[in-house]
Amino acid sequence: MKAKPTLHSAIDFNAASDIVARRLIGAIVTFDGVGGRIVETEAYDREDPASHTFSGLTPRNAVMFGPSAHAYVYRSYGIHWCLNFVCREEGHGAGVLIRAIEPLVGLDLMRERRGLEPIKLLCSGPGRLAQALGITHKQNGMSLLEAPFCVEAPDDAVDIVSGPRIGISKAMDVPWRFGLARSRFVSKPFPSSS
Repeated sequence: MKAKPTLHSAIDFNAASDIVARRLIGAIVTFDGVGGRIVETEAYDREDPASHTFSGLTPRNAVMFGPSAHAYVYRSYGIHWCLNFVCREEGHGAGVLIRAIEPLVGLDLMRERRGLEPIKLLCSGPGRLAQALGITHKQNGMSLLEAPFCVEAPDDAVDIVSGPRIGISKAMDVPWRFGLARSRFVSKPFPSSS
């Protein structure tokens, strides 16, 4: 019997969501060989009114209450799939929304999936990112530590900016949106004072 290849991440997902969200900036994520550098994330925690887990365990959010380092994929506004990385200890209910990546590998396939050419628009936003990577609900609950996912910690320290999360109606002032400073691939510019 052939062993399934395991791709290990140097990122510790067993930490608070805002810490993991920072750790992921500059990391490389690929799904089935397509992906790039994470340049924007948002943290969500069970005590956070904006989190899907705030009201407790449901069939929709069950993955977030499971073990860390797994994908939580949900549909936003009934249109776009969104990719989240589960963190903290099992049963807590926390995760990190991957908001944008800088496309690095599989650009032709990303362009085909998205139906457009400009590289900046391929993965700048959670819905665009999921479409470009081919992420759907089929990946909900998959391990981030095994193929077809691969998450690699950044090689060097990165400059991180932060600000309020976007696209939510609760806890809007919580500064749990993180980005790679000066990246042109983020979904929305960060305040200059961050």
